[in-house]
Order: sequence, then C-alpha cells, then structure tokens
Amino acid sequence: MTNDTAPPSLTRLPQRGVLRLSGEDREAFLQGLVSNDVRRVAEDQAVFGALLTPQGKYLHDFFIVQVGDDWLLDCEGPRADDLFRRLRIYKLRSRVDLAVASQDWAVVTVFGPGAAAALSLPDHAGAARPMAGGTAFVDPRLGALGGRLILPAAEADAALADIAADPADPDDYDGHRLRLGVPDGSRDLQVEKSTLLEANFDALEAISWDKGCYMGQELTARTRYRGLLKRRLVPVAIDGPLPEPGTPLRQGDREVGEIRSARGDRAIALLRLDALGREAALSFGAGTARPVEPAWQPVDAA
Repeated sequence: MTNDTAPPSLTRLPQRGVLRLSGEDREAFLQGLVSNDVRRVAEDQAVFGALLTPQGKYLHDFFIVQVGDDWLLDCEGPRADDLFRRLRIYKLRSRVDLAVASQDWAVVTVFGPGAAAALSLPDHAGAARPMAGGTAFVDPRLGALGGRLILPAAEADAALADIAADPADPDDYDGHRLRLGVPDGSRDLQVEKSTLLEANFDALEAISWDKGCYMGQELTARTRYRGLLKRRLVPVAIDGPLPEPGTPLRQGDREVGEIRSARGDRAIALLRLDALGREAALSFGAGTARPVEPAWQPVDAA
C-alpha cells in the first residue's frame, strides 16, 4: 500500500540533455516545426512536443520551457547533437541562436505523492515557475508523472537541498513511468518509423490540432481523422522473466506485437489494436504479458 503521507522522491536524470534557443524569432522558428503550439510557452507554462520527418514519422520529443530570455529544450541526452543538427537545418535566415547546453544544466525529477507541492507548484500538467536560476514545472504530459527541474549545473546541489523529497535512483523514476504506461522517447518509439498516435502523444498533450501547419502534420491529421491507426504502445504487466526490448509477443499462433522498454514487472509494448480486448493471453518465451488500462488512455481506445 502506498503511503500518501511520505515525501516524494527526487533524482537527477543524467540521460537527459538540454538545448538552448534564443533570439527574437525563436517562437516562429519552432512553431512551424514541432507538433505542439509553442505560443503557449511562458515562465509559468511548459510544453511537450515532437519533431517529425516531413512524412510524419517520429524523430525527437522534448519539453520546452522558458528561462529568462531563453527557451530550453529538455531532450534525450545521447541524441541532443542529432536534434541540434536537425533543427539547425531549418534555421536559414531566422534570427535565432541554437546551442547544445547539456553541460550547463542539470535535469531533475521529483515524483510520487506531493511532488507538485514540494516544488510550490499547482497540481496541473505544465504548470511552471522560475526557480534558482532555472525552472520547475509539472510534467506537461501527465501530472501524475511528477515535477521536473532544469537548474544551472553549478547551483543545482544547493537548490535541491531545499526540496522536501527523499533521494532516489533514476531506475526508480523509470519504474514509476512504466507503471503509468508513458513511453520514453526512442526507447519506445522507432526513429523515422513510429507515428505520434501510435505512441499516444495525442493523449499526452503533445499535439495541437488547431495550430496550423508543422512538419509532418499531414500524416498525423490524416491518421486521426481517417481512423488509420492499426497499432499502439500499450503498458503491460509481465508474468515471468523480464523480456528484452524487441521480444515478439504472440497471441495464439500469431505475432501481434513486441516489447519495448521494460523494468521489474512492467513494460511498454507495441501491439496490434485487433489483439486488445481478446481473451487469449499475450505470450513470449517462458512468460506472459497482460495489457493494463491506464487511467489517462484506455488500452482499447482506437
């Protein structure tokens, strides 16, 4: 049983990277590229979005926050250089300055009951406030994921010491994410192959349907309005040995999906929609997997 009176947990996320975007054209520059409406970005509002190929396939996802006169993109650390390179292609004559600044910033998460309160934030997704030369914000994908901080690396330890939270390990946060069934970037999505709706990014507040054109918008909209979705990422409970990413899942004598990220007794799986809601168990090797319906996205929703 969860002890709701216990303090939340806090851990650094060393696998995250940061890009810095500044200049008077920063909003117009990103607005035509990413899936969400970046006009909403402000000191009190964080936004989650994605960069797609022109054909509408996944490249990167990231958080966008405002710190002073700059925007910071909280992205996958090992892929920060690739994101920088892809964005720089579209800079052209835009009056923006773009740089990889991962070494200058520490990315931290506070998760569990009371996470938003521990950061003096309202308990709703995307709420943000300046903090210690950086920013603190509630995860804009899903408030239950907790809060995030992007702090100047040199001052991070002092700022974190003032937060009423218990120290944790990044693996603890990963387990929290998996229990909620939220995908984690290229661990769960295939670069240049996955679509945003396969990854439930519509339910995770990553897509603006009324912002106008952005790169890859046509396929994203067509998939939604024509009902073209055939498979989705789904959280599953594992019974048996933990399967490796890429492990096929079978239903009876047919292959219906595969495991993506996994930890403990939970995983994210890419599954055919016609395999959901059937009585036959999903099997792999010596184990089975059972789809788990997350409160934010029923697993049988098309």
